[in-house]
Amino acid sequence: MAETTQETKTARGNRRTLTGRIVSDTTKPGRAKKTVAVEVQRRYRDPVYGKYIKARKKHHAHDEKEEYRTGDLVEIEESRPLSATKRWIVIRLIERPEEV
Repeated sequence: MAETTQETKTARGNRRTLTGRIVSDTTKPGRAKKTVAVEVQRRYRDPVYGKYIKARKKHHAHDEKEEYRTGDLVEIEESRPLSATKRWIVIRLIERPEEV
């Protein structure tokens, strides 16, 4: 029963997707395998002063093949709870910084 991703999305409903940069990956010893920490940055307007404020939040995301590295810009999608802290899955790589 091969479903396309579009059919799967409609069956599961609309899930939030966020874009962020990986700040910690699984290559370091002692880190959780198949888990990356993604920092998502958003801007919102202050209700009193009207000035724009940057807010950052870290999400733990599932990386099945352990292919993403620190510094990568990725898209993550909401999912069912995968562990005590993991609620997101890395969907795709948007940009990988050049290596020096």
